Amino acid sequence: MSVLSVDLVVPREAFDVVARLEVPSGRALALVGPNGAGKSTVLAAIAGLVDATGTLRLDGRDLGGMPAELRGIGVVFQDFLLFPHLTVRDNVAFPERVRGASRDVARASAQSWLERFDLGALAERHPQALSGGQAQRVAVARALASQPAVLVLDEPMAALDVEVRDEVRDDLARYIRDFGGPTIVVSHDTADAAALADEVAVLERGRIVQRGTLAELAAAPATPWIARFSR
Repeated sequence: MSVLSVDLVVPREAFDVVARLEVPSGRALALVGPNGAGKSTVLAAIAGLVDATGTLRLDGRDLGGMPAELRGIGVVFQDFLLFPHLTVRDNVAFPERVRGASRDVARASAQSWLERFDLGALAERHPQALSGGQAQRVAVARALASQPAVLVLDEPMAALDVEVRDEVRDDLARYIRDFGGPTIVVSHDTADAAALADEVAVLERGRIVQRGTLAELAAAPATPWIARFSR
């Protein structure tokens, strides 16, 4: 079983963000906490997008010294960050193109991912022509097309309209289950944490102050914020 082991420190002006946690394959951890607690910073450090000290290992293999593109971390950003000048197909093909695949090979692989996500008919559209739910599915497909060992998602429901969140949340939960590797999801919503993750870690002012299931947090909250979040 693959285990992602995180022991990272990111210096910030107000306080350092310290992330010490383990996530095994087939499990999803929701990272929650107040605004400004450092949740997105933790994901960025894991993905190699910000400088951090410490260690990041997967099955004992050191990922921390690798550049972001070689870590095998699939990232879904809060605003999805699809390339507006590329079609849906070429957005999903991008990870393979970065790894050196030819345009035809990368686009054929991307099309298979789009079909898997029921997006095949949208292959030639550009991101600005997509609904929020469609854009999210494209972003997840692009992350998985990179064949990652680890999947991290930063507030994946935040950019969606309330009317479509329940349906899209169910789809995303299925994609995470099917992925099978270690997954970390930043969230600020109890419903998202319950649907998308097996366990919750709470970050306050850059420190993980409690970890457990939502039921465990609700039964014995370690801080007032956790008591409000888990009720």
